[in-house]
Amino acid sequence: MRLHEHQAKAILSGFGVPVPRGEVAETPEAAAGIARQLGGRVVVKAQVHAGGRGKAGGIKPAASPEEAEAAARQILGMRLRTPQTPPEGILVRKVLVEEASAVARELYLGVTVDRAEAAPVVMASEAGGVEIEEVAAAHPEKILRARAHPALGIEPFQARRLAYGLGLDGELAKAATALTTALYRCFVAHDCSLAEINPLVVTADGRLLALDAKLTLDDNARFRHPDWGALRDVHEETPLEVEASRHGLNYVKLDGSVGCMVNGAGLAMATMDIIKLAGGEPANFLDVGGGASAEQIENAFRILISDPKVEAVLINIFGGILRCDRLAEGVIAAVRKLEVKIPVVIRMEGTNVELGKRMLAESGLNFTSADDMAEAAEKVVALAGAAFRTSPRRVAPAKPALGKPRTSPGAG
Repeated sequence: MRLHEHQAKAILSGFGVPVPRGEVAETPEAAAGIARQLGGRVVVKAQVHAGGRGKAGGIKPAASPEEAEAAARQILGMRLRTPQTPPEGILVRKVLVEEASAVARELYLGVTVDRAEAAPVVMASEAGGVEIEEVAAAHPEKILRARAHPALGIEPFQARRLAYGLGLDGELAKAATALTTALYRCFVAHDCSLAEINPLVVTADGRLLALDAKLTLDDNARFRHPDWGALRDVHEETPLEVEASRHGLNYVKLDGSVGCMVNGAGLAMATMDIIKLAGGEPANFLDVGGGASAEQIENAFRILISDPKVEAVLINIFGGILRCDRLAEGVIAAVRKLEVKIPVVIRMEGTNVELGKRMLAESGLNFTSADDMAEAAEKVVALAGAAFRTSPRRVAPAKPALGKPRTSPGAG
């Protein structure tokens, strides 16, 4: 789960990370009032889950409350388009109005998980204020790294070494050491997959300040954080993903035409890979879990076919906890109830697989079966292509009409 800048800064501030004073506004008039309280000179910043806001016109300086109001009027209601947003952009509903800072240097500081090292890693760079991926690609030598021990965390000597590597000394080096330690404590305490300050600035009067901040929380740790619900902004998420989360389904929308229903994250990834190998494009990642019920299977189908890009569905199930006969029962009921008309290819193995296959064959519905993943991928890609060629092109609705299945020629 990603957080807005103002949310990330509020959390970091609680760990002792210095941040500019500021408040959130939803109207131009409120932005002017906040600017007045902060002394007039402020920066107005669009609050969306995307980087590159400045280049897209989502961050504007203001020298007075009147200018702050005008800037907020321009930003609020705009559809901000950056390389990290969907093509249609993201609607800006809030702005952060914070005091302007005189910047002497821009640095980078972040914590993430290094899968190769199997441990958190703290990264720092003198090249702050730009995308760290660009720095890593063009000048990897400018990125300093410190591997944190999973149990002990970041040691003081490691934090000092990073500070010195950034060219800081004296009181600034002490402040940077404390700030690095605080950022790491936040990373662990809030179960983050990413905690980033970019830029971390040295101000003209010799202070360190988190001018921007990004926190990404690991959804798998939600059970430990009942307060996370208040931080979620569903307006920043794909409607189908929001709907899937209501039913306990792990769903991520993609841009292809082959809908995928799989049990197990690893099998789901392999399924998407083999669809691409067969020349198709997956329309989603969807893990229904090991113990999916008939109701969950129905909800999964409803979400899959609510995506107007989906021209065929591939169900790839290994029946362990989820028995194949239970899957077949749920699929048959869902296809009948939702009147699914697009092609459905099913490949399953495991517990009660022969019973499951017999139930599908005797259902009277025109399912396409496959014995292995490669065969299933080839069949569903071919059916998706045939369905697309024989059906009129459709324009995706602004909001998916869940519960109103789309129809197109094909097996049903």
